[in-house]
Amino acid sequence: MKKALLFLFVFFTAGYLFVMETETGQDFFLDRLLQTMTQGQSRFVVDGLEVHVCGVSSPLSMIPKAQSCIFVSAGDKSFVVDIGPGSPRMIRSLGLPLRNLEAVLLTHFHSDHIAGLGDLNFNSWLSGRKSSLTVIGAKGVDQVVDGFNQAYSLDSSYRTRHHGPDVLPLEVSTMKSKTVEPGVVYEKGELVITAFRVDHSPIEPAVGYRFDYKGRSVAVSGDTVVTYEYQRAVENVDLLLSDALSTVLVTKMSAAMAANGNRRTSKIIADVLDYHASTTNLVKMAELANVKQLAFYHMVPMPANDLAERVFRRGVPDDVVLTDDGTRFELPAGSEEITID
Repeated sequence: MKKALLFLFVFFTAGYLFVMETETGQDFFLDRLLQTMTQGQSRFVVDGLEVHVCGVSSPLSMIPKAQSCIFVSAGDKSFVVDIGPGSPRMIRSLGLPLRNLEAVLLTHFHSDHIAGLGDLNFNSWLSGRKSSLTVIGAKGVDQVVDGFNQAYSLDSSYRTRHHGPDVLPLEVSTMKSKTVEPGVVYEKGELVITAFRVDHSPIEPAVGYRFDYKGRSVAVSGDTVVTYEYQRAVENVDLLLSDALSTVLVTKMSAAMAANGNRRTSKIIADVLDYHASTTNLVKMAELANVKQLAFYHMVPMPANDLAERVFRRGVPDDVVLTDDGTRFELPAGSEEITID
């Protein structure tokens, strides 16, 4: 027995040294690793709705999470709702399809909801998108899109010149905006996307989006407080992804800042209390609206540890999901099932 263990130890040690300490071993292992990592993976197209959380956090977070991004697939069509800092990297790490990205839908124009737009446009262009990326939003979206187009114009021209227009056609790098009002903003086949007004005052305008496809439904709130109009818009929805604020955590953070003499930051933190929905108000609204599954994704503040998560969950039922970067929901057509992983 001892001889067998000694043999295994020597064998694995020799193998490790061969791989790590010799050029031949390094190249052998690296070639196979890269072949596996770059192998095209054919994604299974869900007959229904599939949702990935690609940005769960908010500007108050002290942990390295992406901000404000939801990736929604309806059959073979994909959409991104908001694109905060770090979220394009999360989309790529999850291997989500960008080649056939239909549109980006912006809820409002705070930086934590739009800062990744240039990167997303670049990544989908690089992936082989065949036409300009459409960015949908309320009044002001044209200003946002024009600004990103201008900021990235030199970068795009350099890359087209380097790789060639057959690989990276310059005209495809320029995004186009579509200004919308509350109501249906996209309708194709069995998919209907509806914008609904939310209250993020004093930020105006602000909207959320509801996806209805083959009898299944998902709503993404963006930033808002609870209102009757919000409640009506999400009635009977299968899955509601809502921004959520812990009144206890925000209040205590503000008080701690003030006690340490940082009154300016204390005020900034306290100011967010009046334009984000509290967790307990959201739970009540979801019950009144007959929401099948409530999930929080833009958490203010993002819980940094187990204690903070326990405080965040005060008054929140166990079946409410606190999402993380990479959380996935699957809603098959012709079913009431929601798979969460």
